[in-house]
Order: sequence, then C-alpha cells, then structure tokens
Amino acid sequence: QLQLVESGGGLVQPGGSLRLSCAVSGYPLEYYAMAWFRQAPGKERERVGCIDTRADAADATDIEKGRFTIFRDNAGNTLYLQMDNLKPEDTAVYYCAAVVPPYIAYIGCLEKYDYWGQGTQVTVSS
Repeated sequence: QLQLVESGGGLVQPGGSLRLSCAVSGYPLEYYAMAWFRQAPGKERERVGCIDTRADAADATDIEKGRFTIFRDNAGNTLYLQMDNLKPEDTAVYYCAAVVPPYIAYIGCLEKYDYWGQGTQVTVSS
C-alpha cells in the first residue's frame, strides 16, 4: 500500500515562502504521477499542480502561475511544493496525491488520484 505523509506547513507572513514535503513509502515514487491539492475552509478542494513521472520540476499552474513549483526526488522518494510570495488566500490544508499513470511517459495531470496524504496546514497571516 502506497503511503503519503505531508510535512512543512505552518504560519508564514504574506510575501514569505514555505516548502512542503510529501514522503512516499510502500512503493517507489518513480512509478506514480503526483499532484498537490489544497482545500481552504468552506471551499472545495482544488488542484495546485501536477508533475509527471519523468519530470524533476513543474510549475504549479493550476493557480496563479509563477509562485508555486513542484519538485520530485525519485531517489529520495519525496515530493515537494515550493511556495513563494505567499498570500492570505493561500491559507488552506495542502495535500499530496498519487496515481499510477496509464503509461509511464504520460504527460499532464490526471482526472483522478488514488492515494492521498493526511494534509498539512498552511496559514498565511500577518
């Protein structure tokens, strides 16, 4: 069973940065297409961005382009979300998610992710 554990959340001032981590265990990260999602209080969960099995980094373009970047370290079995220039509206619980893609060279986000972490809280406030 694939397990995902997020960490790195916390309280940060507007304009600050955070790097979230998602530790993957059970199976090698390299087999999975990955994504980050977030859910703010009273709102539906939204995708932040995704990354292919073969990419080292990807812009998280599902929200405002240029502030968030996804990195994957297959050797270390860890996924990261680098968040810069944070805004109060980025406050949410952030989740990493995984799915086996239809083929290993698949590019792009998937509609459904089968494995989820428990989430880590990010609060952006002065």
